[in-house]
Amino acid sequence: MWARLLFILLTVYVIRRAILFRRSARSVGNIPGYRILVNTNSTYAYLIAPRIRGFSQGMNHYIRDKHSIYARAGCDIAAHVSVFPDKADLFVADANVTKEITTYRARFPKPVELYDSLSFFGYNVVASEGEAWKKYRKICAPSFSERNNRLVWDEAVSTMNDIFNNAWENKERVVVDHFLDITLPVTLSVISAAGFGHKMTWKGDKIIPPGYQMTFQDSLYMVATHVPIKVLLPEWVMSLTRKTRQIELGFKELRSYMVEMIETRKNSEKEERHDLFSNLLEANVGDGKTECLSADELIGNIFIFLLAGHETTAHTLCYTFALLALYQDEQERLYQHIKSIVKDFRAPTHSEMPLLTRSLAVLYETLRMFPSVSHIIKRSAEDTLFTVVNAQNERVTVPVPKGTDVNIDVLAMHNNPKYWDDPSTFKPDRFMKSDWNRDAFLPFSGGPRACLGRRFAETESVIVITMLVAQYQIKVKEEPRFANESFEMKKERLLKTAVGLTLTPIKVPLVFTRRT
Repeated sequence: MWARLLFILLTVYVIRRAILFRRSARSVGNIPGYRILVNTNSTYAYLIAPRIRGFSQGMNHYIRDKHSIYARAGCDIAAHVSVFPDKADLFVADANVTKEITTYRARFPKPVELYDSLSFFGYNVVASEGEAWKKYRKICAPSFSERNNRLVWDEAVSTMNDIFNNAWENKERVVVDHFLDITLPVTLSVISAAGFGHKMTWKGDKIIPPGYQMTFQDSLYMVATHVPIKVLLPEWVMSLTRKTRQIELGFKELRSYMVEMIETRKNSEKEERHDLFSNLLEANVGDGKTECLSADELIGNIFIFLLAGHETTAHTLCYTFALLALYQDEQERLYQHIKSIVKDFRAPTHSEMPLLTRSLAVLYETLRMFPSVSHIIKRSAEDTLFTVVNAQNERVTVPVPKGTDVNIDVLAMHNNPKYWDDPSTFKPDRFMKSDWNRDAFLPFSGGPRACLGRRFAETESVIVITMLVAQYQIKVKEEPRFANESFEMKKERLLKTAVGLTLTPIKVPLVFTRRT
């Protein structure tokens, strides 16, 4: 009897779930895409990583699929419909629809609850919307000025010279087992100096200061790498294993470093500064006329700019040099371009940045292939419609119910052959022309919520790329176990990517040989 009752209840439950699933698919016009049991775009993402057909699309489906799901559907909008939770998410790889989403911020706000994992130190400009976001942006925006970009340039030059002289000790040949071990400290040094007035040196930052158990760099790396674990696991679990205790320590150490930075600057002699830190501190004190930042908001915004100004650029630069090592002809074109502008071995000046067009093109092509953020989540604030033209050149109207999560699929749009010829191939020349599609290039997002630090990142990256290529020829490290691999195999190995807060290169072993 009990077994029969249980069977009936289970049958009713399954039927109800099936009805909700069909209703979700109909709500977005039954457009093609994924039809799955568990949606890995939700909190479940960190618990269900593998791809199982009909069960989950897998955490790395953005990297694996790129534009293929849209090509199969014949339409640049796709729907991911799941049973758990019963919902339909829309994914967009169409430039016109993407522009509509990013332009009309009020119609497509950021679902801030999905960004709680970035606000454990305090609310900040990334994990906020509405009036709070306006306040944070108003405080932070003036820091990203042309005056600050000149400072970024100078600090990046100083950091690269520190690498050449102290890390590599001016050797003729340098072997690096994973180039991310170089780019992470480089970008941290630049954001620390140009954004927060905290000078770092290659050797100095390897020393753990008194009262700490980790270096500043190691604590920031620990936090950036293990945000999902910290968010998902309750506090009592964090004390159970050596690994989780180390993660917990990383979070505590980073907070201590940020508090120390605040106290040191507040107690230092007053001088006119034009960095981000000064603006944040002034907002924390307040002038009685404008809203001020609370202590948690101050630390939260310091953290988010340290993270965004350090990790994303480090990963991009690592991919950049992997691509240049793979595509030797493109590296040679870049070298000849640099030498046509900087004719000796000096570092280029900031005034020469507009001339270094190929360095910027190489950066842009890397960002096209490996955007730091693979997709940008928005939520429809009202019932609306999207209109696209499908592969048969027919107009397709897609209903977008209020509350629907709308994902700008940056990686798919960057690999959409409608906008980019031969998108899987590294071709910086596409950015040397004036007619490339700006609306189909979104590594810094777009509209009012576009990345505040875009020029900061571009300035820093151009000088790092230019100085390294001018001084060294870059090749992939040869290893006996990979002696017989083809170019495509080598490319796949070197560009293998992990999914974290941003796209992350797994291992990029390179050899740098000094040019003569």
